[in-house]
Amino acid sequence: MAVEPDLKIELGKQGVFVTTLNELYNWGRRNSVWPMQFGLACCAIEMIATTMARYDLARFGAEVFRPSPRQADLMIISGTVTKKMAPQVVRLYNQMAEPRYVIAMGACAISGGPFKQGYNVLKGIDRYIPVDVHIPGCPPRPEALIHAFMTLQKRIEEQPLTGENRPRHLDADAQGLFPVPEPGAHDLVPPVNRLVWPLPAPKPDATEKQG
Repeated sequence: MAVEPDLKIELGKQGVFVTTLNELYNWGRRNSVWPMQFGLACCAIEMIATTMARYDLARFGAEVFRPSPRQADLMIISGTVTKKMAPQVVRLYNQMAEPRYVIAMGACAISGGPFKQGYNVLKGIDRYIPVDVHIPGCPPRPEALIHAFMTLQKRIEEQPLTGENRPRHLDADAQGLFPVPEPGAHDLVPPVNRLVWPLPAPKPDATEKQG
């Protein structure tokens, strides 16, 4: 049963704190997000700056950058994802602990950036793994990454423990492992993961319109 916000404030003034299991569970998760320690390109420099004393990412409980994917639950795609690197990124994502999240940092991670037309650059990491927060910019400043953390924390805080909108790690039927692409003759195989990057609806044929 939900408690009115005004009643919570009044009880708090009296030294009585009321919460729900859902709120307590999400409070612990949103304040202990541990990013994985790896960078891909120039955005990684801005990510490193975010952990320094001037910006102090430790305020959000995310100062513990783990070198092992088994101990991390946040992947920050900080830079250009080449097609040679994409399989490794997906493989590391599969090894991360649930619940796991992804922040795509910078134009290159979102859409390929200025290298989008290059034959060797992936046009967005969201073609293979689900992305929770996108940060535009080239490169985005540390303040933008902090804002992305706050946005992710808000999403975690609002997740229910039951029902259709529950997080993936609480859904027994949700996909756990994502297919790792392999180099093909001309492109990665598969070129995209259809579970996270579905095909657009086909356009009606001209002859069908006339008919």
